[in-house]
Amino acid sequence: MEVLGVDGCRAGWVGVRWDGEAVARVGVAATIGGLLETVGPVGLVAIDIPLVLPTDVPRAAEREARRRLPGRASSVFNSPAASAVDATDYAEANRLNREALGLGLSRQSFGLFPAIRDVRDWLRRLEAFGVHVARSFGLDATPSVDGTGVFVGERKFASIGVAVKRWVNLHGIGINVATTPQVSDARVPPVALGAFAATPPPVGEVLIGLVTAFDGWV
Repeated sequence: MEVLGVDGCRAGWVGVRWDGEAVARVGVAATIGGLLETVGPVGLVAIDIPLVLPTDVPRAAEREARRRLPGRASSVFNSPAASAVDATDYAEANRLNREALGLGLSRQSFGLFPAIRDVRDWLRRLEAFGVHVARSFGLDATPSVDGTGVFVGERKFASIGVAVKRWVNLHGIGINVATTPQVSDARVPPVALGAFAATPPPVGEVLIGLVTAFDGWV
């Protein structure tokens, strides 16, 4: 499986595509969407940027990282609050971060804001497509609050992200056509197109619907 490792750079984003044996391609682009178009399809994308931001308490990931890095804890800085990342002024961003998390905002975290917004907006576009697809099949769908999927009521209709693990789709966007016992026990029970009909629609019919929805969406 080919993977893409992505990090920020002065030009925007740099990505290294790797097939497990040799570097297949290196790409640079101003946006995360542009980078993915440049390097082409891969099996997994790993982006060095916080994606699901805290809303009321700091993330445990940074706290655990500091604990595991004695003598280097100061090199780990907190992810910003979700409510702060649209601020373009440091003082305002710092105020919003303190209101949400009770912590000041480091200059390093503030410097990540443009990259965080870029990835967030990319995920939101995938969500918007998922909502459009769901509605084209007559489902009343809404996007998630954190950029990770599309929901019909409280059940997940489409997953969004960058991998596939244990029956959960985390790369691009995946639409549930029918559920199986393996996925019905997931933490967020998925809802499938087949849940709204006597039998699940044929995959071919769904693919045609996806193409039609995409044409209408773009």
